Amino acid sequence: METKTADSLSPEKPVRERGLRVVAIGGGTGLSTLLKGLKRFVLWPAEIPAQADSPVIRDLCAVVTVSDDGGSSGRLRKELNMLPPGDIRNCIVALSEDEALLSKLFRHRFDKGSGLEGHSFGNLFLAALTSLTSDFSEAVRLSSEILVTRGHIYPATTSNIELEALMEDGTRVRGETKITASKGRIRELFLVPPNVGPMSQTLEAIAHADMITIGPGSLFTSLIPNLLVRGIAQAIVESPATKVYICNLMTQANESLDLTAADHIRALNRHAQKQIFDYALINRTPASDELKTKYASEGACQIVNDLEAIEALGVIPVLGDYLEEGKVARHNTSRVARDLMQLAAQPAVRAHKSSANKH
Repeated sequence: METKTADSLSPEKPVRERGLRVVAIGGGTGLSTLLKGLKRFVLWPAEIPAQADSPVIRDLCAVVTVSDDGGSSGRLRKELNMLPPGDIRNCIVALSEDEALLSKLFRHRFDKGSGLEGHSFGNLFLAALTSLTSDFSEAVRLSSEILVTRGHIYPATTSNIELEALMEDGTRVRGETKITASKGRIRELFLVPPNVGPMSQTLEAIAHADMITIGPGSLFTSLIPNLLVRGIAQAIVESPATKVYICNLMTQANESLDLTAADHIRALNRHAQKQIFDYALINRTPASDELKTKYASEGACQIVNDLEAIEALGVIPVLGDYLEEGKVARHNTSRVARDLMQLAAQPAVRAHKSSANKH
């Protein structure tokens, strides 16, 4: 199996008539960053030409983890007994047509006021709609309509869940905030309660997808929780979609210390109890010395790209220049989205799966 570079992807096969269906799974800033890039390829059905010359998306769905228990989301969750709105709010903003005023409004965080301080307007807006409709997923749908989003957003589950981590030393840590703050290595993650189900729309979107992406995002608190929701991992495996892991740029001291790119894929497969991916998008751009120093002070570094180990898992690595430096390392969302669309237009890759399943 060969490693590909983003520049060497073969010419596109004839693009599926009427556009592609894409499902993006994750949480945190990673998912909303990816959605900003994919949004540029989304056309409303009436806008799609009968035969498009290049890939376009007709249906974009985001599946978002709902285990956050800190900050504004955590406060609303405890006080109003609702699902945490923060990650979903970020996805709504990312997919909104008007990224100017409405987006700024949704992101606005109150810096004073008794009870208001620390809350974002978007979180309060979702809380108000949830109170009106008595249905968090309906509140998300209505919010998406109001902001005219180019995509659907589904919580991974509508059940009230907590995360619990089994650490390498045998101790258990309950709650996302405590897991993120812990210094030990995580051996396994669980949902509490364990047997929660997804929305039917999520399973339907996965079943009909042409491409499914997982990542980028915190391995144990943004990505794996989605795969632990009953039926999601099985639906991904059974879907005819091309499945792509978008590898993180840097390790996280408290979640992925010393884990290589292949280790991330192994952890996702292990928790899903399935071999999931066809491709992995891997950054090949080295970080600047300044950025390396900043991350090293936090106990983090660039993720090691062990390409042979990735291939041994039955996954084709696709190398690209995805690192965009600012105050922190971020994915260049335009390049990632462009390469995903090229992969979606490739002939399906399935032959390597039979051998991969023997590992």
